[in-house]
Amino acid sequence: MKASYNNKAKSNSSSLEHKLWQAADKMRNNMDAAEYKHVVLGLIFLKYISDAFEEHRGRLVRDSADPKSDMYVKDEKARYLLLEDRDEYLRDNIFWVPKEARWAFLQDNAKKPEIGKLIDEAMVAIERDNPRLKGVLPKDYARPVLDKQRLGELVDLIGTIGLGDGESRGKDILGRVYEYFLGQFANAEGKKGGQFYTPACVVKILVEMIEPYKGRVYDPCCGSGGMFVQSEKFIQAHGGRVGDIAIYGQESNPTTWKLCKMNLAIRGIDGDLGPYHADSFQNDLHKDLKADFILANPPFNMSDWGGERLRDDVRWKQFGVPPAGNANFAWVQHFIHHLSPVGIAAFVLANGSMSSNTSGEGEIRKNIIEKDFVDCMIALPGQLFYNTQIPACLWFISRDKKNHKFRDRRGEVLFIDARKMGVMTDRVHKEITDEEIQKIASVYHAWRGEGGKYDDVPGFCKSVKLDEIQKNGHVLTPGRYVGAEEIEEDDEEFEEKMKSLTSELSEQFNKSKQLEQEIKKNLKGIGFTV
Repeated sequence: MKASYNNKAKSNSSSLEHKLWQAADKMRNNMDAAEYKHVVLGLIFLKYISDAFEEHRGRLVRDSADPKSDMYVKDEKARYLLLEDRDEYLRDNIFWVPKEARWAFLQDNAKKPEIGKLIDEAMVAIERDNPRLKGVLPKDYARPVLDKQRLGELVDLIGTIGLGDGESRGKDILGRVYEYFLGQFANAEGKKGGQFYTPACVVKILVEMIEPYKGRVYDPCCGSGGMFVQSEKFIQAHGGRVGDIAIYGQESNPTTWKLCKMNLAIRGIDGDLGPYHADSFQNDLHKDLKADFILANPPFNMSDWGGERLRDDVRWKQFGVPPAGNANFAWVQHFIHHLSPVGIAAFVLANGSMSSNTSGEGEIRKNIIEKDFVDCMIALPGQLFYNTQIPACLWFISRDKKNHKFRDRRGEVLFIDARKMGVMTDRVHKEITDEEIQKIASVYHAWRGEGGKYDDVPGFCKSVKLDEIQKNGHVLTPGRYVGAEEIEEDDEEFEEKMKSLTSELSEQFNKSKQLEQEIKKNLKGIGFTV
């Protein structure tokens, strides 16, 4: 099943997405991936909103000309004015696209040397007429370094793909393309790209485990918005209502903040990302927020987070001041600070966070454990991330383990060792399959009392009492607790087994002698004797 799952995923990617990537990559020239990313994703965004606009416009054309329709307008001039009425689009959550920004216009001019300038003007016009996109869209297509011939070719290619019409939205064509491109850019950018791109399989684990059906969802290092998108997908897949969650996020990188705004906009997700990009430590834009769910992948082992300026910060009062040279436990405490009384946080951290005692980290971890906030720990396999080959882990922090919707889990922590999971998607990257994700999530759900029977599985999962964690020096590494896998029992008698093995060995010795003779014979035939 694992192989077929991944082959299917690969075949999907190798068609539409891969074709697009190859065409787009031709025009990169001397631009680095970080810069080039916004050129491509900006065009994809523009095509999406233009498709959605044109489809809605087509509906208005039909309905306004149909005497049986409630929208019927007899006068042709009045009918045209209706088609150009911005409110007719905005009330259905459709971005207004002015004439100079419509894809048909740009495609008609794709072969002209001024195509870059026209695209810039289109972006300016869209931001002007859609205030929630102000300052978000890229507007540097006219720069000399961008090959205008290839830019025109890319416009033509994107023009052949439906992205924002009803059928394409139903198949989530845009989502597929967008996620594929973000992954490709992260791969091309290496470490820098990986800081904001979290592999979809890791996000799925976090979301499937904590099940954010209803309430406030917060990510203080939200990158391109993958946690929010996956939360929306989860709700839709389980028959919930997207309107039941409120999205809050923050991102310090200005271009990535814009990317996130675009990513949410194209999916119709209304999120509060603050009025501008900002550092969550130095300028917390959601100071009073108490979230029901926190989903995050903060940068690993960040040393330049400005901790020396925050020694007296209120966020460290409960568990201890984090070291100025590593932000890992600053992030953990930031998450806890922003949790509601019944909130749960699920986040990615470097493996060192589970056992490090450097610069007071061990004491902070001990204090969090003794407060009984740690709900579950998962060890992940290596090679999942684009920015590092170092394996990471998942933390699950719960403020209320007594009985918030689930069983009383006080004094217990679930450990899951998933290091043997995953399949290789290329020579350097691994992916955890949907089946494996479900296996992890179902174990956690059974353990916290959502149905199904929970049992410890040697080598994979174990429910551990607080006193055992104390005896292990407050180390949270799953491998220390889950033990070794059970070896399959072999019912064959020792004597019989040895007969079988020695017989097999004898056969191999005979084959070896035959091979030796063949080699000597061949060497002799060309004049060499051994």
